[in-house]
Amino acid sequence: MPKFKYVGKDSNGAKVEETIEAPNQNSARQMLKRSGVTVLTISEVKKSIFNLSFGQPRARASTSDLVIFTRQFSTMVEAGLPVVEILDILTEQTDDPGFKLAVGDIRASVRAGSDLSTAMAKYPKVFAPVYINLIRAGEASGDLDVILKRLASFLEKNASLKRKIISAMTYPSVSLTLIILITVGLLVFIVPQFQDIFSKLGAQLPLPTVVVITISDTLINNWHLVLGAVGALVGLIVFAKRTAGGRLLLDKLKIKSPVVGELFKKVSISRFSRTFSTMLKSGVPMLGSLEIVAGTAGNAVVEAAVMEAREAVRHGETLAAPLSECPVFPPMVVRMISVGERTGALEALLEKVADFYDEQVDSAVESMTSIIEPVMIGIMGILVGGIVIALFLPILELQNQI
Repeated sequence: MPKFKYVGKDSNGAKVEETIEAPNQNSARQMLKRSGVTVLTISEVKKSIFNLSFGQPRARASTSDLVIFTRQFSTMVEAGLPVVEILDILTEQTDDPGFKLAVGDIRASVRAGSDLSTAMAKYPKVFAPVYINLIRAGEASGDLDVILKRLASFLEKNASLKRKIISAMTYPSVSLTLIILITVGLLVFIVPQFQDIFSKLGAQLPLPTVVVITISDTLINNWHLVLGAVGALVGLIVFAKRTAGGRLLLDKLKIKSPVVGELFKKVSISRFSRTFSTMLKSGVPMLGSLEIVAGTAGNAVVEAAVMEAREAVRHGETLAAPLSECPVFPPMVVRMISVGERTGALEALLEKVADFYDEQVDSAVESMTSIIEPVMIGIMGILVGGIVIALFLPILELQNQI
């Protein structure tokens, strides 16, 4: 849609200089007139390869910036300030250039007569569907300040959950990378030196030594094939993530993996329960809530189960029955949802489930860290120790012969 730059005066007589999106110049003038702006000059912003700004920041926001923005927005709405004035203040005090760009454009759209939720929807990389729908519900109910508070709490808890996952996965990722680098270093730089010694001695090499030398030769002489195979595997995983069937398969493997599988299950349940509870509490209809929850589940298995449950609810069935068939949802969660449906307290029980599983994620992270440390040490010991033993076996045999 074309953009128009205008200069005008608002209802208080203050000078306004902004841009607005509209189908044409007449529509832009009408939108500005409806919002109380008297247009002095208006012109279309022409796109040209000569005036492109390659250094212009992209619209984005960190979780912490979004939480602060939401908290401050809620406080100012509660104090009775108009939305346009709030957006003026928030635009001025936002430090991140990308987020400042998004908030400034939202302010211009709202000033031109757009709804806040519609203006925010233009920036899906800044404001997720959950955020947009909750703002829309707040605008419809008139409880925007309450919704914003609830939204800020939801974002904080989601950010806390994300930090726990990152902390849980950092140690094994770093450890595994170091183990691979040490092993490759031994095979590429140390093993060839021993190979030269063995060839000079002309000794009969035992099987473990032959295996280690063969792997070393493959890495040195066919490194391009090895890198190609690794690249092909990574490319296959990336491609699989972009297809529905591949994503479903990878997520099934993820939740069935021996050490981290339980953690991923608990995170999925916590995220599902927290998002669903927040949306129901804010007045978003159940069918709409389920569709958004499915899209933000972060796991294809949960997404498929939620969409099946949505279809069942749409045809007048209960929510709990189809969820009970999904391996991610344990009987306790399904029973709580069933009780919530019967008693009309579904959002409250979902919040309790989310709180319970947040605690479960904490304990799972601690136990996983305590299990992974000895496992990683064991793997390193087996690989490095195995290479060292394989290299010294011929020397020990020669010593025994002498």
